[in-house]
Amino acid sequence: MTHQTIIVLDFGSQYTQLIARRLRELSIYSEVWPPDAPFDTIRARQPAGIILSGGPKSVSEPGAPKCDPGVYALGRPVLGICYGMQLMADALGGRVAPAPQREFGHATVAITRSPVAAGVHDPAALFTDVPDEIRVWASHGGGSGAAT
Repeated sequence: MTHQTIIVLDFGSQYTQLIARRLRELSIYSEVWPPDAPFDTIRARQPAGIILSGGPKSVSEPGAPKCDPGVYALGRPVLGICYGMQLMADALGGRVAPAPQREFGHATVAITRSPVAAGVHDPAALFTDVPDEIRVWASHGGGSGAAT
C-alpha cells in the first residue's frame, strides 16, 4: 500500500503528538521526526508536506533549534505552527519581534486573497473553501515573538 506522508518536525511543543494524531484521524499518515533530521533523509522519504511544530523557544534565543533550510525548497507545502512559523518567517526573510503582550485564548485569523497573474501558482489555493475569517487558539508569551 502506498500512501502520502506528512512529516512533523518536533521543536518541543506539548502538542506535537496531538498534531500527528489529528492528521491520522483525518486518514493522513504522519511521522514525528526530530528537527535536526538530515535534509537528504527528509527528501528520500518524499513527504507530501511538512509541519514545523511549536516549541518553548524563540528563534532569537541562542541555541534555538532549527531545521535544514532545504525543507523550504523541497517543493512541498510547509506549515509552521507557533515556533515553526517564527522559524519559517526568520529563515525566509521575515521579521520576528517580541509581542507587546501575552496572548492566550481565542483569536481570529483573516485570510487575505489577492488576484494572481495568469500562469502563476496561487498560494491562496491552500485556503480554497476556508472562510475569510477563522477562529483559532492563541497561546504566546510576551517574549516568544510574533512573525510578520
